[in-house]
Amino acid sequence: MADKVAEGSAVGGLLFKTNERILCFHGPLLYEAKVVKAEMWDGTDPDAPDPGPHYFVHYKGWKQTWDEWVDESRALKFNEENLAKQKALKQEALQASKKKTIVVASKHMPKVESETESQRSRKRVRESSVEKTRDERDEGASKGPEVKIPIPNALKSQLVDDWERITKDRLLVPLPSSPTVAEMLEMYQEQRRASKEKKKAGRRDDDIVDEIIDGLKIYFDKALGNILLYRFERYQYQQIREKFPERVPSEIYGPEHLLRLFVQLPGLIAHTNMDEDAVLLLKEHLGDILKYMHRSVKTLFVEEYENASPAYVAVAKAT
Repeated sequence: MADKVAEGSAVGGLLFKTNERILCFHGPLLYEAKVVKAEMWDGTDPDAPDPGPHYFVHYKGWKQTWDEWVDESRALKFNEENLAKQKALKQEALQASKKKTIVVASKHMPKVESETESQRSRKRVRESSVEKTRDERDEGASKGPEVKIPIPNALKSQLVDDWERITKDRLLVPLPSSPTVAEMLEMYQEQRRASKEKKKAGRRDDDIVDEIIDGLKIYFDKALGNILLYRFERYQYQQIREKFPERVPSEIYGPEHLLRLFVQLPGLIAHTNMDEDAVLLLKEHLGDILKYMHRSVKTLFVEEYENASPAYVAVAKAT
């Protein structure tokens, strides 16, 4: 059996002690954790073959099923220097995620037509923001106005954690989401209508926001299956669409997947025929939606993803 020595004692050679707050590597990223047990292993126990300091840790905000023994090389002191390292690693992972997921819209997004004559007669904010120009016409064509949509740091961290949980930890977002994309956007509209700033605006502004919200939902419904899912999620997508054939994706998926769309939007908008004024207007309102998501991050996004069954993992790997 592995020797257990006095936790935190210099004689025992343990750098961390029980209940200490630390940063711990899980995959390529650092996460906040707490030391539940600290032991010095002597290598004689077949269940603990590696000699040296080991710590049983619980990751903050994670289920206890993820508690694990780690050796000292995976643990760092919880201090400013290591917190900066944690932040840098997340930024690197986010950049890598963006490079892998950004796809040119004209190669994936089908053309979206307005459904009614009254919609066609309204201002063309939605139509211009969701219309895909055909590949044959766009070969070598110049891009539209460039748009940058700043994403708050807390939402960038959410994107990194989302990527890590699905691609590395093989977890899934529980579906149907609560709230769904459609429900969240309705909550945003209600909050906006109730705000003092909104009361100063006129009916025309209401119409523009309604157009943008409708267009965003159409974009999401068209983009989800093409460019917003990680490979590990595709079998879940197939299952959930079979279970709820009457629902569109924005009535099943939630803020976690909508946030991925915001990463893609600059590239998608650049391939529309929107003029500069329309782009500036769209950017303003999309930014306001992101601010709402930022303010409500603790209530909109799920804290715990669900474990995939062994059968699901086997099918996902095969597809």
